[in-house]
Parts: sequence; structure tokens; C-alpha cells
Amino acid sequence: MATEVKLPRLGQGMESGTVVRWLKQEGERVEKGEPLYELDTEKVTQEVEAEASGVLLKIAVQEGEVPVGQTVAVIGEEGEDVPRAEESEADETEVDETPQEEGSRAPERDAEREEGAEASAARESSEQVTEVREPERNGRVKASPLARRIARERGIDLAQLRGTGPEGRIVAEDVERAEMAPAEAPAAAPAAAPPGEVEVVPLTSIRKTIARRLTEAWQAPVFQISMSADMSRALALREQLVELAKDGPKPTISDVLTKIAASALMRHRGLNAEFAGEEVRIHPSANVGMAVATDRGLVVPVIRGAERLSIQEIAAARVELVDRARGGKVQQADLEGGTFTISNLGMFGVEQFVAVLNPPQVAILAVGAVEEKPVVRDGEITARPLMSLTLTCDHRAVDGADAADFLRTVRSMLEEPGLAL
Repeated sequence: MATEVKLPRLGQGMESGTVVRWLKQEGERVEKGEPLYELDTEKVTQEVEAEASGVLLKIAVQEGEVPVGQTVAVIGEEGEDVPRAEESEADETEVDETPQEEGSRAPERDAEREEGAEASAARESSEQVTEVREPERNGRVKASPLARRIARERGIDLAQLRGTGPEGRIVAEDVERAEMAPAEAPAAAPAAAPPGEVEVVPLTSIRKTIARRLTEAWQAPVFQISMSADMSRALALREQLVELAKDGPKPTISDVLTKIAASALMRHRGLNAEFAGEEVRIHPSANVGMAVATDRGLVVPVIRGAERLSIQEIAAARVELVDRARGGKVQQADLEGGTFTISNLGMFGVEQFVAVLNPPQVAILAVGAVEEKPVVRDGEITARPLMSLTLTCDHRAVDGADAADFLRTVRSMLEEPGLAL
């Protein structure tokens, strides 16, 4: 019996995804667990594996944005009839967000149920497939769940937009394009640029998510505090760990810092938290995210339970996550559940910088390069390896004194790593 391949929900809150390309063609044999197509979500682009073995009988969606649960392909046996693809559950349960008078929705749904087989057949006919539910007809606009959410967050009226997605559906790009356009008049078509002067690079879903989330981050009332840590003993510890790591990955200063930050978070749990509107959610374990630059944009894979791991175990987890992220193989689960983030630009020679908050987390630590600088010790000037630490906090959840205590603990543990072990 043929199996319908539906768009999976790869993470909490995922409402839709964009099919980027198919790794198999119609008529090809596929095995269960074999990569079938690439899916672009808000957080990551990843390969989706086949849920069954057989022949790829039909590709229902070649590319484009698709709601979770919609059929994108059919797998079966050679010569088997391809079942008619049903309209996805996400479409059938689409909610009318246009304001209506109280009690008007239920009768409308009842009337739709009583339309009978004739109306159902009409909805499935080719004439109705291309129908866009215009507001003047029944107050409903056909839009993807992600487009609805973005429009709701930004106060954009979907009824005024023209959809460019499949079957006239309004997709996220339509909403973002409308926000950029001037409200008072349509933008004039730009003059053609001379060849070779302008390169237009469309934003990927990941890049759009980065733009949206960082815009949200700037709306939070944040503050920053900085300290410098003497890295003499931390560097010595790292050298000893490298000597002990014969066949495994070589620990880095980032691995040492991850362990120390996790240990400090267990002592200052108010920073191992999320801000959720009317409440602050304090987590029992330190799931430390590492900001990683990739060709597709910035991603933040998470090392879970870092306070329970040794520095060697953190190094092994870090190598695996970073390799997957830069190789385009990172999974949605790798990016979820973070409670605190570290952004390290020291390897680029950056001495100090301010990292943008990663909401809903309440704190992020920016780490600069280790630099030899003059300091006074016992009344004498001497050169010491110093590293700048800048902590950005959401002031709605964290007070300055609490942030300072946390950063002071991090500095103390870097200067005496045994305190964290």
C-alpha cells in the first residue's frame, strides 16, 4: 500500500517549512532512512529521511513553502496507483483571524459541513484548487501558518496582500515584502543597475529568522557589563588537557569556558533562564549554546547538561556539533533547548565586543581574544594574558548585581579552574 510522505514537525513551534530540493527523482527506488529531500526551516536546512522503502511514485511539491502535515510525496511499489493527495490538515483547520461578530463563526462552519458531496467535489475540482479566499467572499485569506504569525506580530493586514505561494497562498516572503514597501504608495520600479555592479542574494529561511529574531532582541531592555580575566592558569590547564587527549579532539579555551560558564550558572541560576512574558523560567541544567558562523548564517548548536560533562566530553560534543553545522548536517534538535549562549570571536583577533541577546534566553556572554597586557602585580608592572568578558542581560529578568556576581564567578573560575572542576 502506498505511503504518503507528509511534511514533518521537526521542532516545537514549527508550523511550516520550505522544500529546497529533492535528492531522489520520481521512479527511483528509495530505502527507509535514506535522505529523500532537503527542508529549509526557520532554524536550519537539513535532509529529511524516507519513512518507508519503495519507489518514489510521485513528488507532490517540487519546491516551496509547505505547512506541517501536508503531503509532499508518495512512496509505494512499482505500478501501484497513486492516491489522490488530500488537502492537508493544516489547511482544513485554517482559522479565520478576521474579526467577526460574536457567534458568527460556528454557524458558518455548520453551513460548510452541510454543503454535502456536491460542495466537497467542487472544492477538489481544478477550478477551486486555484481559489484564493478573498475577504469580500467569506472573510478568509489563504496564508501559511508562518505568514499568519509574522503578520500578527507586525500588525500587517493579510487581506491587503497578494499571495505568491502555491495556489495563491500568502507565504512569509509576501508578508516581509509588504512590511518593507511604503504604505502610502506603491514603490516605483527601481532603475536597472549597470551589469556587474549589484548582486542580489535572496535571504534563506535561516537568514530571515536571524533578521527577525535579532530585531526582537533589540526590543528587550538589555544592559552590558564587562570584566577581564587573567588566563594564565586556564591556558596551562588547556595545555595539560591537550597532552592527555591522545586520539580524541583537542580541548580549546572555548571548551574550558563552556565548562566554567555551566558551573557558574548552577551557582547563579537566575541567569540560566528564559523570559516568558509574565514569568521567568529557571532551568535545572545548563544547556550552553555556541554561536557558530556557517556559510548559511549563524546557528547556535547546544551542548546539553554541560555542568555534568568533563572538558574532554565538552570538546567531543563541540567538534561533532560544529562539524555538522558547517557541513549543513545540523538537525533541528541540535539547536533547541539552549538556556545560555556563548559567542567567541577571539579566534578572529577581536579584543572585545557586545553580543546580541538570544531570546528568550536572558543572558549571553561575549568572549574576546587572549591578549598580553600590562597589569600591576605586587606594585610592579608585568605582562599577563587577559581575556575580555562582556555579559549582555535582559533587565526584565536579571538585575545588575546578579549579573555582576555571575561574571565575577566566571572570572574567578577562569583564574583558578579548580573551582569549577
